[in-house]
Amino acid sequence: MSASSGIPRPRPLRRAFTAVVATLGLAAALATAATAPADASAPAPPSGWTQVFADDFNGAAGSGVNTADWQYDTGTSYPGGAANWGTGEVETMTSSTSNVALDGNGNLLITPRRDASGNWTSGRIETTRTDFQPPAGGKLRVQARIQMPNVTGSAAKGYWPAFWMLGAPFRGNYWNWPGVGELDIMENVQGLNTDWATMHCGTNPGGPCNETSGIGNSTSCTGGTCQAGFHTYAMEWDRSTSPEEVRFYLDGVNFHTVRANQVDATTWANATNHGYFLILNVAMGGGFPAAFGGGPDSGTEPGHPMVVDYVQVLRSSGGGTTPPPTGNRDAYSPVQAESYDSQSGVVTETTTDTGGGQDIGSLANGDWALYRGVDFGSTAARQFYARVASGAAGGVSGLVEVRLDSRGNAPVGSFAVANTGGWQSWRTVPANIGAVTGTHDVYLTFTSGQPADFVNVNWFDFGH
Repeated sequence: MSASSGIPRPRPLRRAFTAVVATLGLAAALATAATAPADASAPAPPSGWTQVFADDFNGAAGSGVNTADWQYDTGTSYPGGAANWGTGEVETMTSSTSNVALDGNGNLLITPRRDASGNWTSGRIETTRTDFQPPAGGKLRVQARIQMPNVTGSAAKGYWPAFWMLGAPFRGNYWNWPGVGELDIMENVQGLNTDWATMHCGTNPGGPCNETSGIGNSTSCTGGTCQAGFHTYAMEWDRSTSPEEVRFYLDGVNFHTVRANQVDATTWANATNHGYFLILNVAMGGGFPAAFGGGPDSGTEPGHPMVVDYVQVLRSSGGGTTPPPTGNRDAYSPVQAESYDSQSGVVTETTTDTGGGQDIGSLANGDWALYRGVDFGSTAARQFYARVASGAAGGVSGLVEVRLDSRGNAPVGSFAVANTGGWQSWRTVPANIGAVTGTHDVYLTFTSGQPADFVNVNWFDFGH
C-alpha cells in the first residue's frame, strides 16, 4: 500500500441530476448496489475451484478477530521497519476493539478514531498464513466484499482504506519492498468513488515497475458508490496463461491486468516465486492521500469504519473458469436498470416514477449497460419492454437497443425514443425482438445521431 496508481479521470456529467449517488444512505445503497445482504456468506466455490481460506467474520459484537487466522499490526511500524509504515501515514495502529472489531452481524469493522489531542488510531490486520499463491499451471483468486468508509468530501480527507497483499519474504525482513511484490486489490483515498488496483515490484524509486506508483489502474463503483454500499474486490493470479498474468476485478468486471512480459524475467520471478499474505487496514494520511489533497485535518470526521463482509481465497488447478458475477435474473420480471454489472456513460439518480428507487440517466450515443445472467427459459421471448423518460431537446432522439452476450453483436431488437415531456415523465415502450431462449448477458446500448443525452431508463423486461 504505497502512494500508488493513476489519477482518476472523472467523466463529465452532461446534465444536472436530481440526486447525487454519494448522498445515498446505507439502506438505499444496499437496495441498489448490492446483490446480497450485509452479512452474506462467502460464496460457494464454482466448479473447478477449491476454497483454501475464508472468514465470514461471524462472532459476538465487540469481539476481536480470530487470531488463529489473523494477526494485529500495532504501533507505527513493523519492528525495525520503516517509520510510519513506510508510507508517511499518521495513525497509530492498535489491537483495541475500538479500532478492530466484529459487529455481531457477520462483518468486520476497522474504524479510525481521533482523541482529544488530535492523535489518530486505527487498525491493520494481516493473515497468519503467508502461503497464498497459485499452483503451477493454476490460478489463485483472492476476494472480499467491502463497504469503504461511508464518508465523502472534506470529512473524508486523509482516509486511506485498503485490501492488499505482500510477498511472504517481507515478513521479518521489512526492507525488501518492492522487490518481493505487492498486490493492491483495493485502495481508496479521500472518500472518492474510485477503486485503485496496483502491482508493485522491482526497485524503488523508478525501476521496471515505475515505483513508487507501481503498475496500476482505477475504476469507479457503479450501481451505488464505493462508500454507500458493499462491492466485491478481487484479484486473480493466473499461471495457466502465457504470459502469466495478474487480473483485478470490481464486482466481477476485470478492469486491470498486469502480465509477466511487462517487466523483465528476474523482476517478475522475485515478485511471484513465493507465497503472499493478506492485509486489511484503514490508514490516515500518507503519500497516496497527499497526492489527492493531503492528510487528515480538523474537518476530517473520525469514526467511519471500513466494513468487511467476508474475505475468501480460492485455488484452481487450471481448469476452473473465472467465477462470474451474480446473475440469475428473470427475463420476465422487471430488471431494475440501476442493477447493472458494468456500464459506460451511465449515472444513477433518484426517480419519481411509480415505485420510487433509482433510474439510469445521462444516456447518449455510445453509452451502454450490462446485465449478466438473464434467464429467458425454453419458451422464446419475442417482446422487449422498457420504462423510459426523456427531456431531450427538439430534434434529439435515439435508439434503445438490446444486444446479447457481446456489445459487438447485432441488436436483437430496438425502439426509438424522443422527448416524453421531461426527464421524469415515464412511459413503457414495447418492441419486437428476435426469438430468444436460454440464459444470456444482456446489453442495453444507446445509439443516436446527436451527441446530446436522449433517454433515462427505470427498468426493462421481456415477454413471449
